[in-house]
Amino acid sequence: MTVVRSIALFVLAAIFEIGGAWLVWQGVREHRGWVWIGGGVIALGIYGFVATLQPDAHFGRILAAYGGVFVAGSLLWGVVADGYRPDRFDVLGALICLAGVGVIMYAPR
Repeated sequence: MTVVRSIALFVLAAIFEIGGAWLVWQGVREHRGWVWIGGGVIALGIYGFVATLQPDAHFGRILAAYGGVFVAGSLLWGVVADGYRPDRFDVLGALICLAGVGVIMYAPR
């Protein structure tokens, strides 16, 4: 159950971090205003707390693995929120990153 919890936390962290960054982007680049920016800043702060809930106690390992989740999640966010169409190299790169997450987080030690 620890792996399932860890994966769920990575997904939740991605929603808050990528969503927060997207809100800031929308507020600044798309001129949607301070409410969007403020919402983004709050979401980014919540991301920081969610990351601390991972069962593994090693900050470096968690953040390194999360980097792979961020890569794949960002591409997916772009598809859903902005209509972005990743090419095969985007998809391949994301899959490589997710494989790295698996090795970093869930390899037997």
